[in-house]
Amino acid sequence: MLQRRVVVVVYSGAQALDITGPIEVFDTANRLLPGSGAPYQIEFVSIDAPLVRTSSGVMIEAAPLEAGHGPIDTLLVPGGWSLRDALKNRALVAWIGQAAARSRRVASVCGGSFLLAEAGLLDGRRATTHWAYCEEMACRYPDVTVDPEPIFVWDGRFVTSAGVSTGIDMALALVEADHGAALALETARFLVLFLKRHGGQAQFSAVLDAQLADHAPIRAAQEWILDNLQDPLPVAEIAQQANMSLRNFARVFRREVGTTPGQYVERTRIARARELLETTDLTTSQVARRSGFAAPETFIRSFGRALGLTPNQYRHRFQVVSPSGLVVQPDQADRSSV
Repeated sequence: MLQRRVVVVVYSGAQALDITGPIEVFDTANRLLPGSGAPYQIEFVSIDAPLVRTSSGVMIEAAPLEAGHGPIDTLLVPGGWSLRDALKNRALVAWIGQAAARSRRVASVCGGSFLLAEAGLLDGRRATTHWAYCEEMACRYPDVTVDPEPIFVWDGRFVTSAGVSTGIDMALALVEADHGAALALETARFLVLFLKRHGGQAQFSAVLDAQLADHAPIRAAQEWILDNLQDPLPVAEIAQQANMSLRNFARVFRREVGTTPGQYVERTRIARARELLETTDLTTSQVARRSGFAAPETFIRSFGRALGLTPNQYRHRFQVVSPSGLVVQPDQADRSSV
C-alpha cells in the first residue's frame, strides 16, 4: 500500500502544539481511512536529535536530519519561542531548503513560515504567519507577500498557517485535498472539533487589537470608533475625540496606524460585520446597521470589495455553529430582512 510520508522538522524550543496538532489530525485520519486509502507515515527529524525539548518541556524523539533523505510527501515546519535561534542555524535552514525540493508540498505552522522564507522558499509567493509577527515578516522578507488576514494560505505547493491551533485547520485541509471532504469532516468530528475552518477565516480580532496606536490621542480616537461604530463617524468628529485639528489628526493617524481614518473606519466596520456574520443569525440588514453602514446595498458592495464574497457567502462558509449554541440569536423585535 502506498503511504504519504510526512516529515516533521523539530528543533529545541519549538512549540509542542505546532507539532502535535497537525500530526494528531494525520494519525486520526489514518485510523478512519478505508482500506484502500494511502495512510500517512509520520517521521520526526531534528538537528538536535535524538531527544528534542519543546518550549513547554514536552520531549520528542527524533532522527537526525540525514534520516529525512529521499522523496517526501509533506514537509512540516513548526514555529516556536526559539525561532530566532533557529533562523541563525544555517545548517537547519539549508536542510529545509533542500528537503523542500524533494517534497510534494511544504507546510508551516505559526513562525515556521519564517524558516521557509529564510530558505528562500516563499519569494514571490503569498504567505501568512501569526498576526503578531506579520509586520516583522513583511519587513524581513520583502519578496514575500505577507497576508495577515487568513488562518492559512495555500500558494502552489506551499501552505503557511497563522499559528498554534490553525495548524490543525491546515492539516484538515491537507487531509481533504488527499482523501476528500468526507474524511476531513469525520476526522474533525472524531477530534471533537466543533468547526472545520477554511483558510479564509480571519485573524481579525487580534489584528484590530494589535493596530491600536501607542500615541494616546490616536488610541483614544480608535477606541471611540469601536464604541460608536453604528454611527456615521465623519472624520472631523473623530478628530474632536483626539482633541486635534482635522488636518493634523489625519496626518498623525496615518503615521501611527498606517492607514487613513476613513480606511480604518471601513476596515473596522467590515471586521465587526464578519464577527456578526460568524456568530449570530442577524439578517444582512441588521448586520449592516449594527456595523454602521448606511444601507444594506452599501454594506454588500464594501464587503464584496474587501473579501470577494457576499455576506451570505461568507456566512455560509464561516458561521460558527456548535452543539453548545455558540450562534447568538438576535432579538425577536429586530428581525427585519433584506
